[in-house]
Amino acid sequence: MLGSVYRREFAENIRLAYPVILGMIGHTLIGIVDNIMVGKLGSTELAAVSLGNSLIFVAMSFGIGFSTALTPLIAEQNQKTYNPIIHQFFKQGVQLCLLIGILLFGLVELCKPLMYLMHQPKEVIALAAPFLDGVALSLIPLIAYQGYKQFADGLSMTRYSMYAILMANVVHVGLNYWFIYGGWFVPAMGIQGAALGTVISRLLMVLFMHLILSKNAITRVYFPTLFKFSFNKKMCLQICKLGIPSALQMFFEVVLFTAAIWLCGSLGKSSQAANQVALSLASFTFMFAMGLSVVAMIRVGNAHGSQDYNKLLVVARSIFIMAVGLEILFALIFLSLHDILPYLFLDVSSAKAQAENSEVLLISSELLVVAAFFQLSDGIQVVVLGALRGLQDAKWPMYITFISYWLIGFPISLYLGFYTPLKATGIWMGLLAGLTAAAALLYWRFHTVSKRLLVKNI
Repeated sequence: MLGSVYRREFAENIRLAYPVILGMIGHTLIGIVDNIMVGKLGSTELAAVSLGNSLIFVAMSFGIGFSTALTPLIAEQNQKTYNPIIHQFFKQGVQLCLLIGILLFGLVELCKPLMYLMHQPKEVIALAAPFLDGVALSLIPLIAYQGYKQFADGLSMTRYSMYAILMANVVHVGLNYWFIYGGWFVPAMGIQGAALGTVISRLLMVLFMHLILSKNAITRVYFPTLFKFSFNKKMCLQICKLGIPSALQMFFEVVLFTAAIWLCGSLGKSSQAANQVALSLASFTFMFAMGLSVVAMIRVGNAHGSQDYNKLLVVARSIFIMAVGLEILFALIFLSLHDILPYLFLDVSSAKAQAENSEVLLISSELLVVAAFFQLSDGIQVVVLGALRGLQDAKWPMYITFISYWLIGFPISLYLGFYTPLKATGIWMGLLAGLTAAAALLYWRFHTVSKRLLVKNI
């Protein structure tokens, strides 16, 4: 009987999760395509993209984290007919996301001098600075897109963001090849071409999302006054109350990984390029857990809104079980292929290229072994975070992630990376420690909150 209950939950989780996962993978593929195409130009170019994207990922994490507030707020109100509360959350949310995108663009531009202060290789900075200008601009349409995505996710309409991302990836691959290597009257632009391709593909992504949702029979009723500016103080405060702690949760984690990029850069361009190779692959597998995290936000938010706390626990546990199984599979793949996967990103077609990239290949294969071990911790922490957001519990998770990543993970990364022979591998061991602490503490928080809800309901 219990098995059949969980099988039903697994089926519903998969139905909601697969479009989200494909969309998340699409997001990651934009960066992976950049890395693969740029990696063929050389390890210096790959390190430059890594350095430039490190600042972008920090800004992007805050914007995306903030936008996730919309999903549980809308999921709690979920109805098949027009709902004025949902209308206001959507309208205020998109306006706030657009504003945050503009502010983040300006902030990234102001933070460019940090690359010089962090003792990064000069030849890498020379390429990274102009690349950063273009990709920073893409933050505006990307964060605006998140407002549309979280609105649709809150209504359990997870397919639409998948369509938008798949379209953006097809466009991005074509534009990248064209702009990076040149052709058809366009000069070869190198990594600047990658930046331009990213900006155009993300603009098309938000336009596509607007069009497809504005034509849908269920969601088109929310569009007629979408861009007629209005300020609803109560709604904005409610979004910010959940959105700012959620943004900081994601910010703390991404900044830890960004610090790893910068620390690896201080060890040399080979370590920095190897870090980017391993991080690209780890980010790809992380998107599967992120997809399940969105499902947790939606389904736990639905159950929380209807005050069905027994159902809430069954739903949450079913998602946790799926995440653990999936991450064990990815860990085994990384362990078995850690010597092979780095070749996807680097040119070894000639003796000269082989000699230039041999150290990068060695370091990245070692990092993938560490990444294999943190698959489980990373998967657990993000799905539990999703469940907590569904409960609209954001402050304690914010404190937990700060403690885990910055009081536990970062000091270990710093010590092992610079005061032991482990170097880049030691930096990633610090990531493993931080993620493991976060997974344990966040699960404890979910257990405490859900138990309190059950007792209150008796």
